Amino acid sequence: MYKISILSGDGIGPEVMEQTLRILDKIAAKYNHQFEYKPAFIGGVAYDKFGKHFPDETKEICQNSDAILFGSVGGPVSKLHEPKWATCERDALLGIRKTFNFHCNLRPAKVYPELANICPLKKEIVDQGIDLIVVRELLGGLYFGKHEILEENGQRLGRDIMEYREEQIKLIAHDGFKIAQKRSKHLTSVDKANVLDCSKLWRQIIEEVAKEYKDVQYNHMLVDNAAMQLIKNPAQFDVILTENTFGDILSDSAAVLPGSLGLMASASLNKDDFSMYEPSGGSAQDIAGKGIANPIAQILSAAMMLKYSFNLLKEANVIENAVNKTLKDGFRTSDIYSDGTKKVGSKEMTDEILERI
Repeated sequence: MYKISILSGDGIGPEVMEQTLRILDKIAAKYNHQFEYKPAFIGGVAYDKFGKHFPDETKEICQNSDAILFGSVGGPVSKLHEPKWATCERDALLGIRKTFNFHCNLRPAKVYPELANICPLKKEIVDQGIDLIVVRELLGGLYFGKHEILEENGQRLGRDIMEYREEQIKLIAHDGFKIAQKRSKHLTSVDKANVLDCSKLWRQIIEEVAKEYKDVQYNHMLVDNAAMQLIKNPAQFDVILTENTFGDILSDSAAVLPGSLGLMASASLNKDDFSMYEPSGGSAQDIAGKGIANPIAQILSAAMMLKYSFNLLKEANVIENAVNKTLKDGFRTSDIYSDGTKKVGSKEMTDEILERI
């Protein structure tokens, strides 16, 4: 029995979540598990009901669950000035990260051979194989330092303070090396140690933690070079370990490689083995309600939940393999469609994945 908080949210969130629960139901029936779904409000729908984007009622439901399966939050671009939407993403996402101390974000980026044609890189680069994961520290750095705009000597001055404590870096470093052990045993630590003292400390601690993981090869890379290498030669990367701001930028860059955010899953973990799983894309309000959203990112997020929260490795692999087979057999939602393939909607894509489980 596993209790899962279901935070479908806004836009396409409820649609792709509905399809993902069909996948989990099939896994439960096939492998004799019980998944108890505990729905809760987040984002704009929560604001409508409670006047808050992350209400206490939702927090309590999450606290009494084994994991959180998150959809998406955010409103239409034309309405972002309205109170309902203006701070929706910040309040919901940063609120839930801080509440549960989600210090570690995992963002895999894989180019499926069947979808190599929609990767923006040259064929000779893609053919080398792209399958990496960005491990990003979520609770430190610039985003959580002091922010201020003030006046000094008659001039406006903006100031953002970047801070990292030793314990924060150690925690994410262990996460990165443990994930590398489960993959190809190679880790690239990204920093800006030629300029920033935070990065100098980061590099020192990575060196210390690495001694505990003799089976993992690792190297350091400056963030500007990493951004270039991610486009020039992404096949060299397996696990990219980095701090909050760099991780935000690099993971969004890596998200372009598969060709669609509709393929990108993610996970946010804390040190108490409580985690949240969500697609990397947004609420896509422009296509909400049309039944055409790609459910794969949400489905793969659920597979990550089975793997990292419940240790159901076989079941997670079954879902991932079913997605691979469905793509190999030519089924495509509109975001990944090309001539000669079979265009399907959200439900039909899920139907095909279900058949292959």
